[in-house]
Amino acid sequence: MEFTARQISDFLNGEIEGDPNIKVSRISTIEEGGSGSLTFLSNPAYTNHIYQTTASIILVRQDFQPEKPVSSTLIRVSDPYGALARLLELYQANLPQKTGVSELAWISPTSEPGENAYVGAFAYIGEHVKMGKNVKIYPNCYIGDNVVIGDNTVFFSGAKVYDNSLIGNDCNIHANVVIGADGFGFAPQTDRNYKKIEQIGNVIIEDQVEIGAGSTIDRATLGSTIIRKGVKLDNLIQIGHNVVVGENTVMAAQSGVAGSSKIGKNCMIGGQVGISGHINIGDEVKIAAQAGIASNIKDGQIVMGSPALEASQYKKAFIYFKNFEKLVKRIEELEKELSKLQKGELK
Repeated sequence: MEFTARQISDFLNGEIEGDPNIKVSRISTIEEGGSGSLTFLSNPAYTNHIYQTTASIILVRQDFQPEKPVSSTLIRVSDPYGALARLLELYQANLPQKTGVSELAWISPTSEPGENAYVGAFAYIGEHVKMGKNVKIYPNCYIGDNVVIGDNTVFFSGAKVYDNSLIGNDCNIHANVVIGADGFGFAPQTDRNYKKIEQIGNVIIEDQVEIGAGSTIDRATLGSTIIRKGVKLDNLIQIGHNVVVGENTVMAAQSGVAGSSKIGKNCMIGGQVGISGHINIGDEVKIAAQAGIASNIKDGQIVMGSPALEASQYKKAFIYFKNFEKLVKRIEELEKELSKLQKGELK
């Protein structure tokens, strides 16, 4: 598919600076841009590439002022990254869409794919499953009994959804995600063994949630583990039983949340963050990568470190952390001088 700068600008409500008839057929990074490609400049750190790239069209901010000549046609928009997202969405929507049910899939007679569904080879759909329109279930997926799936939701290859889970509209569940496995509940016994506590709750995934490959969301012991509307989870994330993740919260790879913790809305959680169980994290919280969260966090706080501190407090403390060896040596030297004074060896 080819698009002209004029067509792209009209779609994005942008302003063209250059040739409105130039055509592109692909999207590239600014470093790899070439003739016939569209790219974007959002991060100022990549500004030098705009003077070197041979990309045909570049999306830039409305206030961008080049310091050197730019050979590409520019389309000025308020948010280049957001504009690119819209173009990628349009591109994806125009790709051939899979539909139909494979003869190699197994669907319970008590379940029925919704309108315009796709069910790939070796997918399994259990009893009394309810599916909305345009649901896509790729090969080797497992959908357990009594699962409810909303419209336009996609399960990529190998995803597993346990019984009684509720999945909303417009969700993307990536490869090898497990939704609804047992929560980690074991009661210590007098013989130092552990007795399993049966996990009889479920998982609720609300609308417009994205769950990255290999992530796991445990079912509740009682009640529900809940992932609210608009949450975006990266790959390899663990969500424990009875956790609630608030609306539009984003969480980067390899983070984990222990059981019964509550996370507010619009939070940003970096990679490899560990969150203890039974704590509350407020709204609009930002947690830096590799932080360890062991206590409640108030609305709007920015924290880092393990155990986590307010970011400003941590940065001040870090000055001492990195000079710790020097400080120890100074203390040892002062102690030696003090000892000499006490013994009268110094005049």
